[in-house]
Amino acid sequence: MHEKVNQQRRFLMGGAVALAGLTTLELTSMGAVNAAALGTTAGRELGPLRQVRTVELDIGYAELGPANGQPVILLHGWPYDIHSFEEVAPLLASAGYRVIVPYLRGYGSTRFLSKDTFRNAQQTAVALDIIGMMDALHIKSAVFGGFDWGARTACIIAALFPERCKALVSVSGYLIGTPASNKKPLPPQAELEWWYQYYFATERGRAGYEAYRSDFNRLIWKTASPQWAFNETTYTRSSAAFDNPDHVEIVVHNYRWRLGLADGERKYDALEAKLAQAPVITIPSITMEGDANGAPHAAPSAYAKKFSGRYEHRALKGGIGHNLPQEAPREFAQAILDVAAF
Repeated sequence: MHEKVNQQRRFLMGGAVALAGLTTLELTSMGAVNAAALGTTAGRELGPLRQVRTVELDIGYAELGPANGQPVILLHGWPYDIHSFEEVAPLLASAGYRVIVPYLRGYGSTRFLSKDTFRNAQQTAVALDIIGMMDALHIKSAVFGGFDWGARTACIIAALFPERCKALVSVSGYLIGTPASNKKPLPPQAELEWWYQYYFATERGRAGYEAYRSDFNRLIWKTASPQWAFNETTYTRSSAAFDNPDHVEIVVHNYRWRLGLADGERKYDALEAKLAQAPVITIPSITMEGDANGAPHAAPSAYAKKFSGRYEHRALKGGIGHNLPQEAPREFAQAILDVAAF
């Protein structure tokens, strides 16, 4: 027990050294600084991809840091990929953490093992993919960090399987929802922000996304992070993940399922019933939000009470948008280090 405590202290001291001074950074300048840096260094630090099999998937993932380090699992959203963490992951690895960054189903090198498996993207299916990956990699518990689909997935794991989630960093807070709750109409401005969800509800939307997915997702990047000056190299590196043969089907099913327009699978009904109760997250958590997030998101006050453990919310200034880990990697990495020490 004493050795475990000392080991954790070494991790945290390493993190403090690796990220020294980050809390005193002028956040108002981070957007421009990171955009410039990403143009020359992004994507070089994740290393070669690895693959691991679960019951349904062959999951592609990057792994950095010592094999005996405290595991950290970083989860991307739509329409992004593992490169959202291309600066975060090396920072955490240099602090002594074992960092796992998987492609979600329908992205990158992650593949279904059978052509007959239903291409289901309901929230519990995606969450159980990550539990299956942890089992295959013999990871009992991990610190989780994510945004968009990744934050929702991490929140679900924290809520339903707290023994597998040591601590949590979630961009935009508590993102667990249900098709039933999503049936309630929103004010017009909020509905406008969800335009792509309704587009995907149509067959025209499916065909349009199939035909123009790269242009479509570039548009989402621009509208979700209007002040992020990403370059074409950065976008192209991530957009390769959308060439996955199941990508369109997974994305379309996800948004149709949310609106109750597509069925999930009955084997997940019991877990979905638990999520419908909006369970409180009891583990240590930090939520984050950028001041220029152009994607639909709730105010922090709307979800603060969904976290009953030690909790902080961090608001970032300086034009930080929806892809917060890639736009403000040092602040995101610092949040991971801090929540692990709670």
